Amino acid sequence: MKLLFTTVLCVTFFVAKAQTKVDSLQLIQQNAKWLDLEFTNAEADSMIGTLNNYTQLYKSLHKSLPTNDIPYPFAFQPAPQGFRIPTTKEKIQWEIPNQVEIPVNKNELAFYSIPQLASLIINKKISSVELTKFFINRLKKWGDTLECVITLTEELALQQAKQADLDLKNGIYHGPLHGIPYGLKDLFSVPDYKTTWGSTPYKDQILDVESYVYKKLKDAGAVLCAKLSLGALAYNNKWFGGETKNPWNLTQGSSGSSAGSAAATVAGLLPFAIGTETLGSIVSPSTRCGATGLRPTFGTVSRFGAMVLCWSLDKVGPICRSAKDAAIVYAFIHGTDGNDPSAINHTFNYTGKVDFSKLRVAYAENYFKRLNPTASEWNVLEVYRSLGADVKAVNFPDSAMYPVNLISLILNAESAAAFDELTRTNRDDLIERQDKDFWPNSFRAARTIPAAEYINANRYRSILCKEMNEFMKNYDVLIVPSMAGRQLAITNLTGHPIVCMPIGFNKSGTPVSITLIGNLYDEATILSAANAFQDKTSHHKQHPPKFLD
Repeated sequence: MKLLFTTVLCVTFFVAKAQTKVDSLQLIQQNAKWLDLEFTNAEADSMIGTLNNYTQLYKSLHKSLPTNDIPYPFAFQPAPQGFRIPTTKEKIQWEIPNQVEIPVNKNELAFYSIPQLASLIINKKISSVELTKFFINRLKKWGDTLECVITLTEELALQQAKQADLDLKNGIYHGPLHGIPYGLKDLFSVPDYKTTWGSTPYKDQILDVESYVYKKLKDAGAVLCAKLSLGALAYNNKWFGGETKNPWNLTQGSSGSSAGSAAATVAGLLPFAIGTETLGSIVSPSTRCGATGLRPTFGTVSRFGAMVLCWSLDKVGPICRSAKDAAIVYAFIHGTDGNDPSAINHTFNYTGKVDFSKLRVAYAENYFKRLNPTASEWNVLEVYRSLGADVKAVNFPDSAMYPVNLISLILNAESAAAFDELTRTNRDDLIERQDKDFWPNSFRAARTIPAAEYINANRYRSILCKEMNEFMKNYDVLIVPSMAGRQLAITNLTGHPIVCMPIGFNKSGTPVSITLIGNLYDEATILSAANAFQDKTSHHKQHPPKFLD
């Protein structure tokens, strides 16, 4: 009886072991189908031991979960091999007007340009403290209406404004941003203040780090008045405190993720703000709100001290009310501190002047053909022609260059890695949205993206970079409707700079924009071209009526 019992146990053990092996083979083969692969029984059987070893390695890695600020040691460089990054620097002569006065209706001060405000400051017609209090009061009055302010940095702002006034009194002038208030998208760290990343898991987070952009602006004499809203973890316009509104239509969101930066600037709550873009986060809210946004060449502004969403796609840029203002801000923030492996120094020789007889201007005819004949975008071409530009019709070959949605694989794989700790601790359950189209689900789903596919996607990306660079070598400025075709995904992948600016309104009364694409490291040309357009038109001088008081 004892022998029989022992025999039964042994048989049961081996049957169970055999069943476990069958289950493992089926699991491997089923998972392989998700990856567009097929493995035979023999191939799957050979993998079992290796996969078990990998699992043990993963468990060892996960004994200590990586925080968001741990760098990724491989740096994406958008320039194809052999590309020479410009290094010859020329001094920029900023045109600061002399005859600027405080308006009779002081509320008009809210929409003064940076050069106008700089004139008032340098000529001591207003102090930085007075100007800062003016904008802080506007932030207090309208911030809740727009749901665009996460943290008011009033104490810090007044300290910086007093220092700006003292420096000027002592003959120290830092340039056109001296004493000028501004706002930061709340994914840049500022010591002693919360850096919330717009999401509940991080809403009380204080990082004792001085982000590169904040430091550069502080050195330029600018005054930080607010940490502004962003969609949760840099997605859309919904954050833990609400939904940031479009100043032109308060029933509509401002779009994102640089939601607060665009809304606050357009509503005159601040003269300018800093945003970021991974895939449309400067272009989209600038379009919706009617701002002028610069998304510079990838890697031209260090991201040290900023939340990482995607190491090879995140970019930092100014959101302003004019191209001239954007040029001033970019001049002071571009460069690197050596703490961002992807960031480089390059020259930015902005003049604001354009010889259209020499400038090679084109427009994407295949995109424009999809527009209504009365669409505002057509008027842009006529304005440039009136300025003397020979605007050529070209076909933007997005289908040929970009047949596969590479950005989805790259962005999702990197963002899942950046927020590995959030997923593994289940704190992702605290994120504001839990639907299948938001971060928690995409972070989880991205676990199925194999390293081999991520690497190969980036190899194809290198081909895309070469093709886009070859295409753009024929033009200095390429005009495209901001949301048309695949150009937004392509230029984010290739790192090409763009300027997005308002060109009028649609039938519902909200802004319409146009985008100027430039060559790598040539922000100066597209900003100068945008400035010429804005000197000829007044679209950027239209302000949402509700915020004129």
